[in-house]
Amino acid sequence: MNTMTLWQLSTAEFAALAFAALLVGFSKTAVSGANTVSLAIFAAVLPARASTGVLLPILIVGDVLAVLTYRRHAHWPTLWKLFPAVAAGVVLGTLFLIRADDQTVRTSIGAILLLMTAVTIWRRRTVDKDDEPDAITTRTGRVKARSYGVLGGFTTMVANAGGPVMSMYLLSAGFRKLGFLGTSAFFFLIVNVSKVPFSVGLGLIDANSLLLDAALALFVVPGALLGKWAVNRINQKVFEQLVIAATIVGGLQLLLR
Repeated sequence: MNTMTLWQLSTAEFAALAFAALLVGFSKTAVSGANTVSLAIFAAVLPARASTGVLLPILIVGDVLAVLTYRRHAHWPTLWKLFPAVAAGVVLGTLFLIRADDQTVRTSIGAILLLMTAVTIWRRRTVDKDDEPDAITTRTGRVKARSYGVLGGFTTMVANAGGPVMSMYLLSAGFRKLGFLGTSAFFFLIVNVSKVPFSVGLGLIDANSLLLDAALALFVVPGALLGKWAVNRINQKVFEQLVIAATIVGGLQLLLR
């Protein structure tokens, strides 16, 4: 794999990756979508394609911590509706990753994120919000779940950027803060683990990347603890605004890099 080993990194480069790993933990237990900043840092320090393989195990560590924290708040009917579409998106993303170069991948995902953010903001201003998630048994609910599921699977496979996609879906469905975090925690743990064989097959995960992951995983834990402390001090409106803002920043980073 075209990546650097742990021993080839400078102190500044390792510090940047450590901060990105801490931010992964924070995003998993507080503001989902903020780890798009981590994606940008990893891609800046490591070769762009290889960085996705290094980041994936770090994300899984964060997912495990998020599940342990919010496991009682997951909305499983939503998850079961999403998984088939996500699987299709992962397959499409794998095929796309085989053929597309880094610039095409970044531009495509950045445009998708910004478009979905705009649609979500428009929808939330024109539709009354309920306390419960949108019914997923209706035709509209099923179409929305499938659409976001395919996009989420596609973006998470090609650039580990599925967080903002699913954030927009869960916000548009009317999830409250804890339900949002619990549902997304289980969603990404299952999806990210399922991506491992694909990443290994593409040569994105190897012994060098796993050694670097072992060193960086230590920084995910304090980030998750910080996020757990912070989320109890963020009200629902501010939480939603932070998620949307993080998604916009992530989309612009991918689009303009």
